[in-house]
Amino acid sequence: MIYTVECSFADLNSEAEWNDFYSLEKLPALISVSGFHTSQRFKSISDGCPVYLAIHTIDGLDVLTGEEYRQKGGGNFARWQQHINDWHRNLYSDIGFAPAVKDDELLVLCASGPHPLIQMGLKPLAMQAVALEKFPERRWLGTLPRKDAQLIESTSEDIHLYSPITEQLTSARSLSTAQE
Repeated sequence: MIYTVECSFADLNSEAEWNDFYSLEKLPALISVSGFHTSQRFKSISDGCPVYLAIHTIDGLDVLTGEEYRQKGGGNFARWQQHINDWHRNLYSDIGFAPAVKDDELLVLCASGPHPLIQMGLKPLAMQAVALEKFPERRWLGTLPRKDAQLIESTSEDIHLYSPITEQLTSARSLSTAQE
């Protein structure tokens, strides 16, 4: 399943430190939780959506309600919690592992249907919300070469582009299973 966490950050003075915490401490802690397989962070280059997005591949909702997840910082931004706003969490139906978005690519998310992504020559992955906020109820995602980003700027306000902040982390368990 795909677990998404979206938010914006309200304190410019501590935003860089918060990003370091999230990328260098929180993400590695989360990927070590049993049931987490991949984790990657993004920053929006579009308007009309939360600034930050994390996408994780997990086994299911029980991972997020487990003690190990809470002990390793899941659902908590520590001392930065007071600066987090526009915070949304969703669990989407299984599309396999979330795609690893490289530095020369952008993640494309759309809630209005697959057609805008198909028109861009992408192969959208359809996601259905099954737990947590369940909004948007459906989303389609794809990856786009960064050089083609100008093609999207005027196509739809429902399309949001995200630049990777981190490379995709993969759990050691997932790597060993994939190699077998």
